Amino acid sequence: MVSFLKLAHVLRLALGPAIGLSLAFVALQPGNATEGATVFADPSKIAAIGGSITEIVYALGEEKHLVARDSTSRYPKAALELPDVGYMRQLSPEGVLSVNPTGILALHGSGPKEAVDVLMKTSIPFIEVPEHYSHEGILEKVRIVGKALGVDAKAEVLARELDSKLTAAEQQTVSIKQRKRILFVLSIQGGKILAAGSETAADGMVELAGGVNAVEGFSGYKQMSDEAIITARPDVILMMSNAGPPVSDDELFSNPSIASTPAGAARKLIRIDGGYLLGFGPRTADAIHDLAVSLYGGQVTD
Repeated sequence: MVSFLKLAHVLRLALGPAIGLSLAFVALQPGNATEGATVFADPSKIAAIGGSITEIVYALGEEKHLVARDSTSRYPKAALELPDVGYMRQLSPEGVLSVNPTGILALHGSGPKEAVDVLMKTSIPFIEVPEHYSHEGILEKVRIVGKALGVDAKAEVLARELDSKLTAAEQQTVSIKQRKRILFVLSIQGGKILAAGSETAADGMVELAGGVNAVEGFSGYKQMSDEAIITARPDVILMMSNAGPPVSDDELFSNPSIASTPAGAARKLIRIDGGYLLGFGPRTADAIHDLAVSLYGGQVTD
């Protein structure tokens, strides 16, 4: 018993007071006998963690299984009526377990790691869905979610439908020769630009829409020097709307490094809802089309 209470104490220090004394109870639960499971034995009350996961469940017509969502799950509108267990990267085991789920369906990248480790040690099945920022990655998510809920056939139908839509969306920019260089700006902190490199949702989306990521040489999101921004020579700045601290057009284009780029000189900025743009789910084909039209206008072919 002492060792379990010590574990609870350490986790409270690591994760903050929101975890509460209930961690001692969580630690005492039986280990997850279904570790590595791909199908929920009881899918009646599923907590969905990750906006694209929730969207896929609704697209499959299986929303009756959902008992909770995370704060990134804002589409469709009906999902907002579900209890919110918190931001997917700042989960507390207490919050997730408070809805008494029979299963947890979480997008890769959910965290923090300590919280996920606690959830995976409970008796509640935890299925993680891989995240790959690509056409095939979307289809993989659909099939994994469908399998987890026991609706493989419906998932295959949806995957084929999305495959066709994604292929058509990607073909719309094939004939465009002069590709736009895109700088995805996540935020501005202290006058410095936090931009998307390779292996990010933004990088994947820019490529699918027929653009070129103006940033090279690093993966993930990184604060860039003024010189690096100027050297990147972006034609267009891409940002999310409805996500993070707001950055006005004037704040963006008054930044000296941005002002020194073709995008800054032309004040070329595209803002798209973050969940829609970077979700890599059922709506991505439409998002590809919308971004391509914003970049190339009439050059996009239907």
